[in-house]
Amino acid sequence: MAIEIERKFLLASDAWRSAVTTSTRIAQGYLCTDPERTVRVRLKGDAGFLTIKGKNQGIARAEFEYPVPQADAEAMLALCPNVLDKTRHLLSVGALLWEIDEFHGDNAGLIVAEVELDAVDATFERPGWLGAEVSADPRYYNSALSEKPYCRW
Repeated sequence: MAIEIERKFLLASDAWRSAVTTSTRIAQGYLCTDPERTVRVRLKGDAGFLTIKGKNQGIARAEFEYPVPQADAEAMLALCPNVLDKTRHLLSVGALLWEIDEFHGDNAGLIVAEVELDAVDATFERPGWLGAEVSADPRYYNSALSEKPYCRW
C-alpha cells in the first residue's frame, strides 16, 4: 500500500522564492471529502491525475494516484462543486523536495509549504523561511479549503 507521510507549514518569509526551480499552475477539485477518504482530481499543467487518500493517521495516510487523460480530468473537475486554483513551486533543501502551494481565488493570501518524508519520525533541516507547523490543523487540508476557503476564516 502507498503511504504518504507529509508535514505542512506556514511560511515566515518570502526568502524561499529565490530557490524555486519549477512552478506549475494546478486546478484541483474533490469528488469526495469524507473524513475517512478523499477523492481528488487534479489538472497539473496539461496532465490529469485522480487521487484517493485514506483517513489521516497523524501525518501519514494511504494514498493512491493515477494518471488520467487531460480531457477526463477536465470533465471530472466540472463535477466538483469547488475547484482550487494554486501555483505549486518546487525547491530542494538538502536532500528533500519542498512543495510550496501559493493559492489563488478565494484562498488567495494563503501559502503553505509541504514536505514528504520517508518515516513519521524522520528529522530534516528546517529552512529559515519555514514558519509554524499546521500538519494537524484540518483547516489547511486542501479538501477543507475547497469547502471553506481561506477568505471565510
